[in-house]
This record gives sequence, structure tokens and C-alpha cells, in this order.
Amino acid sequence: MPLKLSLKPGEKFVLNGAVVQNGDRRGVLVLQNKASVLREKDIMQQDEANTPARRIYFPVMMMYLDENGASRYYDEFVVRLTEFMGVIRNPDVLAECVQISKFCMEREWYRALMLCRKLIEYEDERLGNVPSGVSAHGD
Repeated sequence: MPLKLSLKPGEKFVLNGAVVQNGDRRGVLVLQNKASVLREKDIMQQDEANTPARRIYFPVMMMYLDENGASRYYDEFVVRLTEFMGVIRNPDVLAECVQISKFCMEREWYRALMLCRKLIEYEDERLGNVPSGVSAHGD
């Protein structure tokens, strides 16, 4: 099934590791085959991985963007997810963590990444953080 991206003027996204920027008008991009695509708003820089949930998001994002090099990021993901699960008591959040792990084992990086956004939202709500970098709401 094709993926249709509606792009704002100047909007950036990553397509199979390449940073691409839309021109000066709204545009639509239709991808006919499987590709790793992340919009600018979903991309996190390493220095933005500054909370426990964001430290889970970052290696999952890297596995998604660099599937051939995923093993380089997997160990970091496991350590960070294990740490997070060690302090969380909410059964729904723990179930999401288990699902994230399952998706990663199945190399379903994008699905895992979208669930990681829920962890960031949960963390922000619990800690009263003002989101920086990737928001869980896609803002």
C-alpha cells in the first residue's frame, strides 16, 4: 500500500537515511514501496534524548533509520527499556514497554517508535515536563 505524505513548504524529512526538504510550495509525495521515512517533527537529535523515555525512543529511531546497522543500537535500547521498566508500576505502561520490545524483536521499528511516543507522553505527564524535541502529540 503506498504511503502518501503531504508536505508543508520547506518541511524536511528523512527518507532511507537521506535528508530531503520540500520546496517553497505545499507538496505531496507518494512512496510506492517500503521505505524508512520520518518527518522532521519525529526526528530526535542525540542530545535531545535527555529523559528515560527519550533514551528509549532514540535507539529505536536509529534502528528504524539504519536497519542494516540496527544491532549497533539494539543493546542501548535493551538497557534503557530495562531501566525504565524497573521503575514503572503502571500496568498499562509496562504492557506498552513489552509491546515495544516485541516490535523491536520483529524488526517492526516504526510501530515500536510510535509506541515510544506514548512513553514520552506518559513521562511528561508524570514529571510535569515541558516537551522538548519530539512530542508525543506530533506537534
